[in-house]
Amino acid sequence: MASGFTVCCRANKSKATFVDAASIATSRRRRRAKTDRIDGEALVRTLLAYKRGEPRVCAMVRAPTPEDEDSRRLCRERKALTTERVQHVNRIKGLLFSQGVSDYEPLRRNRRQRLDVLRTGDGRPLPPHLKAHIGRELDRLELLLEQIKAVEAERDALLTSVAKTEGVPAPPRMLMGLKGIGPEFAAVLWSEGLFRSFANRKQVAAYAGLAPTPWQSGAVAHEQGVSKPEIRGYGQR
Repeated sequence: MASGFTVCCRANKSKATFVDAASIATSRRRRRAKTDRIDGEALVRTLLAYKRGEPRVCAMVRAPTPEDEDSRRLCRERKALTTERVQHVNRIKGLLFSQGVSDYEPLRRNRRQRLDVLRTGDGRPLPPHLKAHIGRELDRLELLLEQIKAVEAERDALLTSVAKTEGVPAPPRMLMGLKGIGPEFAAVLWSEGLFRSFANRKQVAAYAGLAPTPWQSGAVAHEQGVSKPEIRGYGQR
């Protein structure tokens, strides 16, 4: 929603400030009054305090440019496609496992040939309707595999073009030069994390969800663990 609102603001040449709603302090009572008027007054007071120079009263959201937002589409699309691929593979394996077949791999190239010679656990051929069902699942799976290849080729072309057009070494090229980082992880880091500038390493850790969350009250002090990643999957990679 913030991205669409940003586009509208740019189209109208308006200056907008985005406030992270989760950063505004609220009452911790179990039951509290909540109306649009109360929320609006709290937001105005928060903005006035922020404009007075109080940095910790709230956090501002840095909206990406349309170009930065568009460059994220490839990695996000690939993630959605791989999720669908896992679902189809698990569905095929589940259908076959109900017939006593546990050694079939749908991602292998000989998946069609293997399906024709499969036998159930008691030695019978696969039921015709089940075999047709699995064949249609393989059709969807093969379509997903082709789409994943197309997205990966477009992603690699984007990383190569960025490395060639910029005068200094581009972040994707430098990331791929590190051991253990491939094209996909480099593309995710570049498009999701390195599109903005960070003042210090604490901001980088907080953005990735790796910042500590201490809890201290009197003589009691312990660590609650890392915070929730702002980008899903960014802090776990």
